[in-house]
Amino acid sequence: MWYHKPVITEELLQGLPNLKVVASSGVGIDHLDLNLLFSYGVKVSNTPFVVSTDTADLGMALMLASSRRLVEGYEIAVSPDTQYFPADWLGTEVSGATLGIVGMGTIGYKVAERAKAFEMKILYHNRNRRNEEEESAVGAVYCKKIDDLLRQSDFVLLSVNLTPQTHKLIGKRELELMKPTATLLNISRGLVIDQDALVEGLQNKVIKAAALDVTYPEPLPRDHPLLKLKNVIITPHIGSATKKTRRLMMENMTESIKTGLRGLPVPHEVV
Repeated sequence: MWYHKPVITEELLQGLPNLKVVASSGVGIDHLDLNLLFSYGVKVSNTPFVVSTDTADLGMALMLASSRRLVEGYEIAVSPDTQYFPADWLGTEVSGATLGIVGMGTIGYKVAERAKAFEMKILYHNRNRRNEEEESAVGAVYCKKIDDLLRQSDFVLLSVNLTPQTHKLIGKRELELMKPTATLLNISRGLVIDQDALVEGLQNKVIKAAALDVTYPEPLPRDHPLLKLKNVIITPHIGSATKKTRRLMMENMTESIKTGLRGLPVPHEVV
């Protein structure tokens, strides 16, 4: 499965009586009905580790682009109407700022490693706390309650799997807990954010800005209000989109299919 297609339904599975393995690209499996697949005796695999480095890189790129207003700056620099560069056109510092990471899995931890090089103060919220050695390596401080992280962070980065517990994890209440100078970054899934609440929060300056690699749906309707806001950067779900990583993803998927057809243990099997 690439780009979550085809959609797997009971009707489809009934028409594929010999199906043994579904190999899905990327990390997220929220597009799959695992109980349905398992009931047909089908094994499922994904490609969780090969995407982490590139996705972490993109998280930092979104943070820098948003804070330094790179998209707006480019538009000023190339506009035929520009006669001078405004002296009071300012961005926000990343170095020394506080980054709150929601979801300190493989990707979230790699973001923390990069943020350490920017001398950022790193907070994180996760289902399970990292061990002291891992925390110390990146200078991360654990927040048992997400509210504490939201109140303190200059940048809040979302790097969680989409589950019933994380569906619309960030809504009106959570946005109002954030600093009015804060930026929200999402490199996980669009449905982790209540998009209507985000539009309202950005329009009313509840938070300063947002940088999103994911939305719902994808792409957004061309008249969606998020597309009209100057304080939003949206990229087309490109966290893993480098030539090397996409090739490795396909190789991982192929290996899962080959081993599954031979009746061997499936690499990166989802259980």
